[in-house]
Amino acid sequence: MDPTIFFSGGFLLLLLLGSADALTSASDVAALKAFKAGVNPRSIPPWSCLATWDFAAADPCASPRRTHFTCGVTCSPDSTRVTQLTLDPAGYSGRVTPLVSGLTHLLTLDLAENSFFGQIPPSISSLVNLQFLNLRSNSLSGSLPESITRLNSLESIDISHNSLTGSLPKSMGSMPNLRRLDLSYNKLTGSIPKLPKNLIELALKANSLSGSVPKDSFTDSTQLEVVEIAENSFTGVLGAWFFLLPSIQQADLANNSLTGVEVSPPSPAGSSGDLVAVELGFNAIEGHAPANFAAYPRLSSLSLRHNRLRGGIPAEYGQSKTLRRLYLDGNFLTGKPPAGFIRPDSPVYGSFGDNCLQGCPGNSKMCAPSQKPFSICKQAYGGKPRS
Repeated sequence: MDPTIFFSGGFLLLLLLGSADALTSASDVAALKAFKAGVNPRSIPPWSCLATWDFAAADPCASPRRTHFTCGVTCSPDSTRVTQLTLDPAGYSGRVTPLVSGLTHLLTLDLAENSFFGQIPPSISSLVNLQFLNLRSNSLSGSLPESITRLNSLESIDISHNSLTGSLPKSMGSMPNLRRLDLSYNKLTGSIPKLPKNLIELALKANSLSGSVPKDSFTDSTQLEVVEIAENSFTGVLGAWFFLLPSIQQADLANNSLTGVEVSPPSPAGSSGDLVAVELGFNAIEGHAPANFAAYPRLSSLSLRHNRLRGGIPAEYGQSKTLRRLYLDGNFLTGKPPAGFIRPDSPVYGSFGDNCLQGCPGNSKMCAPSQKPFSICKQAYGGKPRS
């Protein structure tokens, strides 16, 4: 055999073997370098994922990963593109670099439970394959960029427990695959925009959203099962349409400034009968307790506590076979509670306390705390409370 041929073949083999250590796309490597450069080195513990990111010693997608890039990065099967950037909750502090947009094959971006601050870069819209975005429990500020609504592959957004301000993007309803949106515990203002049609879970708890709960925003969201919009500043009357949403199961609107609630029986032709839990406590709802809640065949938990309800407890509540949790305390309800609720063997847990009820024995678990003083009830009704 010609020795030069052997030498050339061997040299080629060495080149191929050597190139196995440099697999990752150059653009992905550059984006990862920029991302790490945006993190304060003093916030990177020696045991953390980012501490193992040594670009001089190893390629991000090379395997086996014994000492470098041992975590934080997941690559495609051919080891050329980064598909997941999932950091450990190690207290990393820094800004999310706009250059993260270079990771165009990214499916998951998860930086949860760290100390990233500053704005979410609008360039995030370049992550066209992104499906899961989790930035929960950081210190991010500024508004949620409108450009995020161009990410048509996104299925889940969780940016709860940050300091986001401003309004929700008006074009949020254009996101075809979004199933879960959690922006709770921020400082968002304005109203709820049109929601994505395939949304299943909406969580906007503990913000500063205001105005009425708009029907038009929910019209197309026929798969919506969970709505958590408690601890905001919503006002006005919550229409009967809300509880007739075809897939609604859980609704939490506590701690707002709602003044009324309308409830119609579930439609026999629809699937709105799946309603399981309703939380309307700590609002300013006036009038009678809506009897039609008892018409929902699966409702097991209902709270109307600390509102301004008057009149008697609907007899229909006592006829429900599914109610297991009922809170009506802190209102101005009168008369006698349904006998079945105050029996020692009652399967229902909750409270009728702090009302104007008569015949609610102090030894009943449902009658605690004690009723309002007669003078307060008399003043509330402009005379003797009527049953």
